[in-house]
Amino acid sequence: MHAMAIDALRHPSITLWTAWRGPTLCGCGALKQLDASSGEIKSMRTRALFLRQGVGQAVLDTIIGAAHDRGYSQLFLETGSGEAFAAAHALYLRNGFSWCGPFGDYAATDFNVFMTKTIDGA
Repeated sequence: MHAMAIDALRHPSITLWTAWRGPTLCGCGALKQLDASSGEIKSMRTRALFLRQGVGQAVLDTIIGAAHDRGYSQLFLETGSGEAFAAAHALYLRNGFSWCGPFGDYAATDFNVFMTKTIDGA
């Protein structure tokens, strides 16, 4: 991960989780509080060696659970567009996310897309 990205994840509004298999880092994901009732999924990553082995799902489950526990009613995310992101889009769609427009300070470009999910029972 790029050093600048790591520094950005050190903000107090962000919680970072990592997934490990023994001593090997498999993936990570972060949740940023946007306001008292919503959060943004940040920096979901799975190492290439562990793709399609449930790492992304496990991290996403943890993030959604934390959002629920925090009382958030909605989650948002911004991710890339195109074929390279098809698996990520499919993961989010399988987990109840839907397409939406830009949120926060984001602007739509040809290279990004936006999704949202309502948190049940929050």
